[in-house]
Amino acid sequence: MSGIRIGKVTHFYDRICVAVLDLTDTIRVGDTVHILGRSTDFKQEVKSLQIEHQAVNEAGPGQEVALKVIQKAHPHDAVFKITGEE
Repeated sequence: MSGIRIGKVTHFYDRICVAVLDLTDTIRVGDTVHILGRSTDFKQEVKSLQIEHQAVNEAGPGQEVALKVIQKAHPHDAVFKITGEE
């Protein structure tokens, strides 16, 4: 499996386990993402996305989107979309 860098984490809300992503590429509900940083390394399926507290199915470059994550993420962690090509 390989991945494309699609953005980075800008904020993490611990109580609700939500990461805010600054996107450089498109992300969709159903994609698998890999969040990678100095002390972060996990993969998960995108189950829901929100922009300004409104649910969306897709977000693109230049947008900030909230993503419910399965474990703690940190600001500046890289976000990759798993493409499955190889």
